[in-house]
Amino acid sequence: MSDSDDTLFPALDPYHHGWLQASALHSIYFEQCGNPDGAPVVVLHGGPGSGCAPAQRRFFDPTYYRIILLDQRGCKRSLPLGCIEENTTRHLADDLEALRKHLGIAQWLVFGGSWGSTLALAYASTYPQAVSGMILRGIFLCRPSELDWFLRQVRHFFPEAWEDLIAPLPASERSDILRAYHRLIFSDDRNAAIASAMRWSRFETAIMSLLPGTGTPAFVDDDVVIGRARVQLHYLLNGGFIDGQALLEQIDKNRHIPAIIVQGRYDMVCPPLTAYELHRAWPEAQFSIIADAGHSAMEPGIASALVAATESFKTIR
Repeated sequence: MSDSDDTLFPALDPYHHGWLQASALHSIYFEQCGNPDGAPVVVLHGGPGSGCAPAQRRFFDPTYYRIILLDQRGCKRSLPLGCIEENTTRHLADDLEALRKHLGIAQWLVFGGSWGSTLALAYASTYPQAVSGMILRGIFLCRPSELDWFLRQVRHFFPEAWEDLIAPLPASERSDILRAYHRLIFSDDRNAAIASAMRWSRFETAIMSLLPGTGTPAFVDDDVVIGRARVQLHYLLNGGFIDGQALLEQIDKNRHIPAIIVQGRYDMVCPPLTAYELHRAWPEAQFSIIADAGHSAMEPGIASALVAATESFKTIR
């Protein structure tokens, strides 16, 4: 198994960054990298709540692509950090459309993994004319069965991580882990909120990858880790503010869009069933199951497949 760093394009810095005033309350951080005159691609981060990261720039040939990344509402460098007011999936989709117009882009390739795949599908459903193609990884539709897997059934594979997650919860609250963590992380006791947010982040990191050491590291900045957890719990408690089953059943409106779906066979965050169901409803989409991978985009097999996908889209403009 090769290192994903060998597969990715070299690290690069943005040539431009700024904030889009999405509403009176929210300012959205965005950055542009690569070729200013290149084929535009927008990167949708996961979470919800995570924010974009420098490594995400490296899935794209910087001589060919105009690479746009953003932090969604309440995330990382977007302001106000951790804000859940005026923060729904429809708001995020509208922000993407406002950013596209702000940057003078006619159509763009949409690249999203995990929660980013959810937002990509919701955006394409609302603004199909704006999407030239889609690259989706680790498909997540926020359906009750998927949330039940993440919060409960995954313990069959990661009992120690799940035990650590529920350790601070009284027995009376363990039947509703989301609401219990919502109480802790939105607590006025900052130290308790930080500790709970760190524990929540540690759980996801523990189940992120097939082999130890390739998962996304936990955030170290207290404000960011609390903000991330607050936004994530806000979305998960509200089913992502979408009807995931309806999104799947209404995929016909997107089937004209060229698409590639990449899924880790041993993804414990977003198990392959959802990706399989999406491909079954969207047979025109190219579907790749990576045999030796979990959820993380940085696992070698997934990184290689994602780079191959962005390279293949060079012929579709």
